[in-house]
Amino acid sequence: MKDPSKPVFWRDWRMPYVELRKVVDGRQVCYAPHSHTQWSLGAITEGQSTFLYRGGQFKVSAGNLVIVNPDWVHACNPIDNQPWGYLMLYVDTDWLTNLRYEAGLLETPCWEDIATATMPDHEWYAGYCRIAECLLGPDRELLEKQTAVVEYLTALMHELSGQAAEPRPKAPDNLQAVADYLKAHASEEVSLDTLCERSGYSPGHLIRSFKHHFGFTPHAYLINYRVQYGQRELKRGKPIAETAVNAGFSDQPHFQRTFKKLLAATPKQYRQSLLNQQIDTAGGK
Repeated sequence: MKDPSKPVFWRDWRMPYVELRKVVDGRQVCYAPHSHTQWSLGAITEGQSTFLYRGGQFKVSAGNLVIVNPDWVHACNPIDNQPWGYLMLYVDTDWLTNLRYEAGLLETPCWEDIATATMPDHEWYAGYCRIAECLLGPDRELLEKQTAVVEYLTALMHELSGQAAEPRPKAPDNLQAVADYLKAHASEEVSLDTLCERSGYSPGHLIRSFKHHFGFTPHAYLINYRVQYGQRELKRGKPIAETAVNAGFSDQPHFQRTFKKLLAATPKQYRQSLLNQQIDTAGGK
């Protein structure tokens, strides 16, 4: 019997632009603030939770959808250990950008953030649940799954087309240089002194200014990027121990603790779902 507290990840290498996560009992699932490179759409299937999103706080309950722009810091956690279940769809940002552009919703094929954070709309929620059921269904054909995703997201993008968010202020060049440096040296030990030298800021000013523009302190940004790197490597089938070292963690246990803290799943759970999905699709449906 499956443990309802353990997350289920759906992926299909033939649909690399979308990934689904399902949690039936999320009372033990707690997230630290984090971000994704993908655009994310969540559905609360049971109970209530607190949705922290780029400085705002929302109380969401069963039947609500939550929308997360790529690279926006967020966290969603249960309230007072009450029953809580959810689905989360992660959509490749470039793929979704192209979908919006081809639908005539963007003037250029460049990503534009969406202002809406929550949708308490039963119709859109019901449609989302139908997509999830389709993707998770082992007997559903590939074409059916692809069609369901494209039809729903196209319709939703039309619904949200008039709700573009204000463009995010561009970070000063010296702060962007710090962010780029952190990514380029993510597998190494980075000192605050080095970052101050590159930015020309004092330690306190650098931390405050960086958090204002990126939603993280430099250290939290580095850890978040390391976990994102770890996800990509695990999707490629890399061993957990090798991924931990390449991502810049001191050892595998440290990687496991941090991965679970940010994503509420262990690297083994995340990677095992991928391996199971490869087996399930090996028949070539």
